[in-house]
Amino acid sequence: MKFTIKDEEAFETNVPYGPLVISGDDEYGYRPYQLLVSAIAGCSISVYRKILRKRRIEFADLIVEADVTRNEEPPNDVQQVHLHFTVITDDSSEEQLEKMMHVAAKNCPIVQSVTPAIEVKETITVQRSK
Repeated sequence: MKFTIKDEEAFETNVPYGPLVISGDDEYGYRPYQLLVSAIAGCSISVYRKILRKRRIEFADLIVEADVTRNEEPPNDVQQVHLHFTVITDDSSEEQLEKMMHVAAKNCPIVQSVTPAIEVKETITVQRSK
């Protein structure tokens, strides 16, 4: 990846999907910590979806919400990312879905890359679609 100066406040790289603008200021681009959290959440939900499909578990929707805890002292490092999964399904028990969520975390390369420096905590809610 090649990063170039976009303007006084941002850097830019081009990835296959399109340009990615990064800045320490929300007005000019994605903040680096937002990209880090997005990578953790995106990888986790992608691996989880693959596991559910492989197990032939039908779901109407799969949602992940990410809450971030950062150190209040500079450099304001990310200390914890809490991922809360919501699975809308009539197909499986909460215990089975929770077990597969933990399997997904163990198989997500991004989660494994940041652990133990960043604590990644996962919880789940199962909603029935009927």
